[in-house]
Amino acid sequence: MGPSRRDLLLAALPAPLSGALVVALPAAAQAQPAVLERTIPSSGERIAAVGLGTWLTFDLPIGDAEGLARRRAVLDRFFAGGGRLVDSSPMYGYAEAVLGELLARPEPRLFSATKVWTGIAGYGPTQMRRSLGLWRLPRVDLMQVHNLLAWREHLSTLRAWKDEGRIRHLGVTTSHGRAHDEVERILRGERIDFLQITYSPVDRSAEPLLGLAAERGVAVIVNRPFDGGALLQRLARRPLPALARELGCDSWAALVLKWELAHPAVTCAIPATTNPLHVTQNLQALRGPLPDRRQREALLRAFA
Repeated sequence: MGPSRRDLLLAALPAPLSGALVVALPAAAQAQPAVLERTIPSSGERIAAVGLGTWLTFDLPIGDAEGLARRRAVLDRFFAGGGRLVDSSPMYGYAEAVLGELLARPEPRLFSATKVWTGIAGYGPTQMRRSLGLWRLPRVDLMQVHNLLAWREHLSTLRAWKDEGRIRHLGVTTSHGRAHDEVERILRGERIDFLQITYSPVDRSAEPLLGLAAERGVAVIVNRPFDGGALLQRLARRPLPALARELGCDSWAALVLKWELAHPAVTCAIPATTNPLHVTQNLQALRGPLPDRRQREALLRAFA
Protein backbone atom coordinates (compact mmCIF):
# COMPACT_ATOMS: atom_id res chain seq x y z
CA MET A 1 0.00 0.00 0.00
CA GLY A 2 1.40 3.43 -0.96
CA PRO A 3 1.66 6.44 1.32
CA SER A 4 -1.60 8.00 2.46
CA ARG A 5 -2.69 11.54 1.57
CA ARG A 6 -1.90 12.55 5.16
CA ASP A 7 1.61 11.08 4.91
CA LEU A 8 2.27 13.01 1.71
CA LEU A 9 1.08 16.26 3.29
CA LEU A 10 3.28 15.74 6.35
CA ALA A 11 6.27 14.93 4.15
CA ALA A 12 5.84 18.24 2.34
CA LEU A 13 6.13 20.26 5.56
CA PRO A 14 9.49 21.81 6.51
CA ALA A 15 11.56 19.68 8.88
CA PRO A 16 11.26 20.82 12.51
CA LEU A 17 14.12 22.51 14.26
CA SER A 18 16.30 20.22 16.36
CA GLY A 19 14.61 19.52 19.69
CA ALA A 20 11.29 21.12 18.65
CA LEU A 21 8.09 19.42 19.78
CA VAL A 22 5.92 18.18 16.90
CA VAL A 23 2.22 17.69 17.67
CA ALA A 24 0.19 15.84 15.01
CA LEU A 25 -3.51 16.69 15.00
CA PRO A 26 -6.00 13.92 14.20
CA ALA A 27 -6.79 13.74 10.48
CA ALA A 28 -10.44 14.65 11.07
CA ALA A 29 -9.47 17.79 12.98
CA GLN A 30 -7.21 18.88 10.12
CA ALA A 31 -9.78 18.30 7.39
CA GLN A 32 -13.15 19.34 8.81
CA PRO A 33 -14.19 22.97 8.23
CA ALA A 34 -16.03 24.78 10.99
CA VAL A 35 -19.76 24.14 11.32
CA LEU A 36 -22.07 27.17 11.28
CA GLU A 37 -23.52 27.58 14.76
CA ARG A 38 -25.93 30.11 16.20
CA THR A 39 -26.34 31.23 19.80
CA ILE A 40 -29.61 30.81 21.71
CA PRO A 41 -29.98 34.32 23.16
CA SER A 42 -31.68 33.33 26.44
CA SER A 43 -29.13 30.68 27.44
CA GLY A 44 -25.98 31.40 25.44
CA GLU A 45 -25.88 27.79 24.20
CA ARG A 46 -24.73 27.29 20.63
CA ILE A 47 -26.37 24.84 18.21
CA ALA A 48 -25.75 23.93 14.59
CA ALA A 49 -27.86 26.10 12.27
CA VAL A 50 -29.40 23.16 10.38
CA GLY A 51 -31.58 20.74 12.32
CA LEU A 52 -33.90 17.88 11.43
CA GLY A 53 -37.70 17.88 11.28
CA THR A 54 -39.78 14.70 11.61
CA TRP A 55 -43.25 15.69 10.34
CA LEU A 56 -44.46 12.81 8.09
CA THR A 57 -40.92 11.47 7.59
CA PHE A 58 -40.62 9.66 10.96
CA ASP A 59 -44.26 8.60 11.24
CA LEU A 60 -44.03 4.84 10.75
CA PRO A 61 -44.81 1.76 12.87
CA ILE A 62 -42.08 0.56 15.22
CA GLY A 63 -42.36 -2.89 13.59
CA ASP A 64 -41.23 -1.57 10.18
CA ALA A 65 -37.62 -2.79 10.36
CA GLU A 66 -36.64 -1.54 6.91
CA GLY A 67 -38.17 1.88 7.55
CA LEU A 68 -36.46 2.14 10.94
CA ALA A 69 -33.10 1.27 9.39
CA ARG A 70 -33.52 4.07 6.88
CA ARG A 71 -34.34 6.59 9.63
CA ARG A 72 -31.39 5.28 11.64
CA ALA A 73 -29.18 6.09 8.64
CA VAL A 74 -30.71 9.58 8.46
CA LEU A 75 -29.94 10.24 12.13
CA ASP A 76 -26.42 8.79 11.87
CA ARG A 77 -25.65 11.00 8.88
CA PHE A 78 -27.20 14.01 10.61
CA PHE A 79 -25.17 13.74 13.82
CA ALA A 80 -21.96 12.77 12.03
CA GLY A 81 -22.31 15.89 9.87
CA GLY A 82 -22.57 18.22 12.85
CA GLY A 83 -26.37 18.41 13.30
CA ARG A 84 -27.92 18.66 16.77
CA LEU A 85 -31.53 19.86 16.93
CA VAL A 86 -34.20 17.24 16.19
CA ASP A 87 -37.80 18.52 16.24
CA SER A 88 -40.99 16.48 16.72
CA SER A 89 -44.52 16.65 18.16
CA PRO A 90 -47.35 14.46 19.45
CA MET A 91 -49.14 15.57 16.28
CA TYR A 92 -46.62 13.61 14.18
CA GLY A 93 -48.08 10.16 14.73
CA TYR A 94 -45.42 7.58 15.63
CA ALA A 95 -42.52 10.04 15.21
CA GLU A 96 -41.71 10.49 18.91
CA ALA A 97 -41.82 6.74 19.52
CA VAL A 98 -39.55 6.15 16.51
CA LEU A 99 -37.07 8.72 17.80
CA GLY A 100 -37.06 7.05 21.20
CA GLU A 101 -36.39 3.69 19.61
CA LEU A 102 -33.57 5.01 17.42
CA LEU A 103 -32.03 7.21 20.11
CA ALA A 104 -32.20 4.52 22.79
CA ARG A 105 -28.43 4.61 23.08
CA PRO A 106 -27.24 7.95 24.50
CA GLU A 107 -26.61 10.63 21.87
CA PRO A 108 -24.66 13.48 23.51
CA ARG A 109 -25.01 15.74 20.47
CA LEU A 110 -28.82 15.70 20.54
CA PHE A 111 -30.74 18.92 21.20
CA SER A 112 -34.26 17.55 21.68
CA ALA A 113 -37.24 19.69 20.66
CA THR A 114 -40.87 18.64 20.87
CA LYS A 115 -44.27 20.20 21.55
CA VAL A 116 -47.44 20.22 23.57
CA TRP A 117 -50.43 19.90 21.24
CA THR A 118 -53.82 19.96 22.92
CA GLY A 119 -56.60 22.48 23.39
CA ILE A 120 -57.29 21.08 26.87
CA ALA A 121 -54.89 22.92 29.16
CA GLY A 122 -55.22 20.36 31.96
CA TYR A 123 -54.10 17.56 29.65
CA GLY A 124 -50.85 19.35 28.74
CA PRO A 125 -48.72 17.91 31.57
CA THR A 126 -49.93 14.36 30.84
CA GLN A 127 -49.10 14.73 27.18
CA MET A 128 -45.67 16.18 27.91
CA ARG A 129 -44.85 13.36 30.34
CA ARG A 130 -45.85 10.91 27.61
CA SER A 131 -43.52 12.67 25.16
CA LEU A 132 -40.60 12.41 27.57
CA GLY A 133 -41.37 8.72 27.96
CA LEU A 134 -41.50 8.16 24.21
CA TRP A 135 -38.21 10.02 23.67
CA ARG A 136 -36.76 8.08 26.66
CA LEU A 137 -35.36 11.30 28.10
CA PRO A 138 -35.39 12.64 31.68
CA ARG A 139 -35.89 16.16 30.32
CA VAL A 140 -36.25 17.87 26.95
CA ASP A 141 -34.08 20.71 25.66
CA LEU A 142 -37.01 22.61 24.13
CA MET A 143 -40.76 22.28 24.66
CA GLN A 144 -42.98 24.36 22.37
CA VAL A 145 -46.69 25.15 22.23
CA HIS A 146 -47.72 23.65 18.89
CA ASN A 147 -49.50 26.12 16.58
CA LEU A 148 -50.35 28.36 19.56
CA LEU A 149 -53.02 25.94 20.78
CA ALA A 150 -54.12 27.11 24.28
CA TRP A 151 -50.79 28.93 24.45
CA ARG A 152 -51.52 31.08 27.51
CA GLU A 153 -52.30 28.09 29.73
CA HIS A 154 -49.50 25.94 28.33
CA LEU A 155 -46.86 28.67 28.71
CA SER A 156 -47.71 28.86 32.40
CA THR A 157 -47.12 25.10 32.70
CA LEU A 158 -43.92 25.29 30.68
CA ARG A 159 -42.50 27.97 32.95
CA ALA A 160 -43.19 25.77 35.97
CA TRP A 161 -41.55 22.81 34.25
CA LYS A 162 -38.54 24.94 33.34
CA ASP A 163 -38.17 26.03 36.98
CA GLU A 164 -38.31 22.35 37.99
CA GLY A 165 -35.64 21.39 35.42
CA ARG A 166 -37.91 19.20 33.28
CA ILE A 167 -37.32 21.40 30.22
CA ARG A 168 -34.45 23.73 29.41
CA HIS A 169 -36.08 26.14 26.93
CA LEU A 170 -39.67 26.98 26.01
CA GLY A 171 -41.35 28.48 22.97
CA VAL A 172 -44.29 28.63 20.58
CA THR A 173 -44.80 27.55 16.99
CA THR A 174 -46.89 28.45 13.99
CA SER A 175 -46.76 27.37 10.35
CA HIS A 176 -48.03 28.09 6.85
CA GLY A 177 -47.96 31.84 7.49
CA ARG A 178 -50.81 31.72 10.02
CA ALA A 179 -51.53 33.72 13.20
CA HIS A 180 -48.79 36.30 12.74
CA ASP A 181 -50.74 38.93 14.70
CA GLU A 182 -50.96 36.57 17.66
CA VAL A 183 -47.25 35.75 17.37
CA GLU A 184 -46.46 39.46 17.53
CA ARG A 185 -48.52 39.83 20.71
CA ILE A 186 -46.65 36.90 22.27
CA LEU A 187 -43.24 38.29 21.30
CA ARG A 188 -44.10 41.67 22.79
CA GLY A 189 -45.84 40.44 25.91
CA GLU A 190 -44.34 37.09 26.94
CA ARG A 191 -40.94 35.74 27.92
CA ILE A 192 -40.11 32.89 25.55
CA ASP A 193 -36.84 31.36 24.39
CA PHE A 194 -37.83 30.17 20.90
CA LEU A 195 -40.21 31.01 18.09
CA GLN A 196 -40.74 28.38 15.38
CA ILE A 197 -42.25 29.81 12.21
CA THR A 198 -42.51 29.25 8.44
CA TYR A 199 -39.94 31.13 6.35
CA SER A 200 -38.61 30.46 2.85
CA PRO A 201 -37.89 32.28 -0.42
CA VAL A 202 -41.52 31.68 -1.44
CA ASP A 203 -43.02 32.73 1.92
CA ARG A 204 -41.31 35.78 3.38
CA SER A 205 -44.33 36.98 5.35
CA ALA A 206 -42.56 36.25 8.65
CA GLU A 207 -39.70 38.70 8.06
CA PRO A 208 -41.11 41.45 10.31
CA LEU A 209 -41.49 38.89 13.10
CA LEU A 210 -37.92 37.69 12.61
CA GLY A 211 -36.69 41.19 13.27
CA LEU A 212 -38.91 41.51 16.33
CA ALA A 213 -37.70 38.15 17.67
CA ALA A 214 -34.10 39.37 17.36
CA GLU A 215 -34.98 42.56 19.26
CA ARG A 216 -36.64 40.51 22.00
CA GLY A 217 -33.79 38.00 22.34
CA VAL A 218 -35.81 35.08 21.00
CA ALA A 219 -34.21 32.29 18.95
CA VAL A 220 -35.94 31.44 15.65
CA ILE A 221 -36.47 27.98 14.18
CA VAL A 222 -37.54 27.95 10.52
CA ASN A 223 -40.06 25.27 9.56
CA ARG A 224 -41.11 24.36 6.00
CA PRO A 225 -37.81 25.73 4.63
CA PHE A 226 -38.47 24.10 1.24
CA ASP A 227 -42.20 24.98 1.13
CA GLY A 228 -43.09 21.38 1.93
CA GLY A 229 -40.74 20.18 -0.82
CA ALA A 230 -42.55 22.05 -3.60
CA LEU A 231 -39.73 24.57 -4.02
CA LEU A 232 -37.05 21.92 -4.54
CA GLN A 233 -39.26 19.95 -6.93
CA ARG A 234 -39.61 23.04 -9.10
CA LEU A 235 -35.91 24.00 -8.90
CA ALA A 236 -34.75 20.45 -9.71
CA ARG A 237 -35.56 21.08 -13.37
CA ARG A 238 -33.08 23.96 -13.55
CA PRO A 239 -29.27 24.07 -13.56
CA LEU A 240 -27.60 25.53 -10.49
CA PRO A 241 -26.66 29.21 -10.86
CA ALA A 242 -23.00 30.24 -11.03
CA LEU A 243 -23.42 31.69 -7.54
CA ALA A 244 -23.58 28.16 -6.15
CA ARG A 245 -19.84 27.75 -6.70
CA GLU A 246 -19.11 30.99 -4.83
CA LEU A 247 -21.13 29.73 -1.87
CA GLY A 248 -19.68 26.21 -1.90
CA CYS A 249 -22.97 24.51 -2.75
CA ASP A 250 -23.66 21.67 -5.16
CA SER A 251 -27.41 21.37 -4.54
CA TRP A 252 -30.46 23.60 -4.57
CA ALA A 253 -31.26 22.46 -1.03
CA ALA A 254 -28.02 23.89 0.36
CA LEU A 255 -28.55 27.15 -1.55
CA VAL A 256 -32.07 27.59 -0.19
CA LEU A 257 -30.94 26.89 3.37
CA LYS A 258 -28.00 29.29 3.06
CA TRP A 259 -30.39 31.98 1.82
CA GLU A 260 -32.54 31.46 4.94
CA LEU A 261 -29.61 31.23 7.35
CA ALA A 262 -28.18 34.47 5.99
CA HIS A 263 -30.98 36.25 7.82
CA PRO A 264 -29.27 37.17 11.11
CA ALA A 265 -32.36 36.40 13.23
CA VAL A 266 -32.57 32.76 12.09
CA THR A 267 -31.10 30.34 14.60
CA CYS A 268 -31.87 27.01 12.93
CA ALA A 269 -33.78 25.61 9.95
CA ILE A 270 -35.34 22.14 10.23
CA PRO A 271 -35.80 20.37 6.87
CA ALA A 272 -37.27 16.87 7.06
CA THR A 273 -36.24 13.89 4.96
CA THR A 274 -36.09 10.09 4.82
CA ASN A 275 -33.05 10.13 2.51
CA PRO A 276 -29.51 10.13 3.98
CA LEU A 277 -28.22 11.78 0.77
CA HIS A 278 -30.59 14.68 1.35
CA VAL A 279 -29.20 15.03 4.88
CA THR A 280 -25.73 15.49 3.40
CA GLN A 281 -27.01 18.12 0.98
CA ASN A 282 -28.83 19.97 3.76
CA LEU A 283 -25.82 19.97 6.07
CA GLN A 284 -23.68 21.47 3.33
CA ALA A 285 -25.33 24.75 4.32
CA LEU A 286 -23.37 24.58 7.59
CA ARG A 287 -20.04 25.10 5.84
CA GLY A 288 -18.59 27.81 3.67
CA PRO A 289 -19.75 31.40 3.22
CA LEU A 290 -23.31 32.64 3.56
CA PRO A 291 -24.71 34.94 0.86
CA ASP A 292 -24.38 38.68 1.40
CA ARG A 293 -27.25 41.06 0.57
CA ARG A 294 -26.40 41.21 -3.13
CA GLN A 295 -26.12 37.44 -3.36
CA ARG A 296 -29.41 36.92 -1.48
CA GLU A 297 -31.17 39.14 -4.00
CA ALA A 298 -29.57 37.24 -6.87
CA LEU A 299 -30.67 33.95 -5.31
CA LEU A 300 -34.24 35.19 -5.00
CA ARG A 301 -34.24 35.79 -8.75
CA ALA A 302 -32.84 32.28 -9.28
CA PHE A 303 -35.50 30.76 -7.03
CA ALA A 304 -38.34 32.66 -8.71
